[in-house]
Amino acid sequence: RMAFEQIPKKDWYSILGADPSENVSDLKQKYQKLILKYHPDKQSTDVPAGTVEECLQKFIEVDQAWKILGNEETKKEYDLQRHEDDLRNVGPVDAQVYLEEMSWNEDDHSFSWSCRCGGKYIISKEEAEQANLISCDTCSLIIELLHS
Repeated sequence: RMAFEQIPKKDWYSILGADPSENVSDLKQKYQKLILKYHPDKQSTDVPAGTVEECLQKFIEVDQAWKILGNEETKKEYDLQRHEDDLRNVGPVDAQVYLEEMSWNEDDHSFSWSCRCGGKYIISKEEAEQANLISCDTCSLIIELLHS
């Protein structure tokens, strides 16, 4: 489904020393600083071999982080995945619901499902194509969205 699901979970933002709320040009500045710092050609010859290895490792990670965060598409997928991971840690999945079962709201092009607490699970048509977990707007329950 997603290109980077096989990669062990890394926080690409913290690798760049960045905050998820920062925009791409902020991220780019941080990336450029780090990539120069860790570039293999920039390492002095008298540093211990272990340090060279470490720098190379960092260099690769920083590069990877930028490949994901520097691209709108992959950044959006990654942010969504982070959000879902956060949700998984937050509360229990209360139910599994098929998109077809949810109510469609023509006005704002969203799907909704009533929670047993009286609140609602609401997801936009666009998000529904990618997201799997939706949190209730009132309580901490989560439903898992199934695509048939």
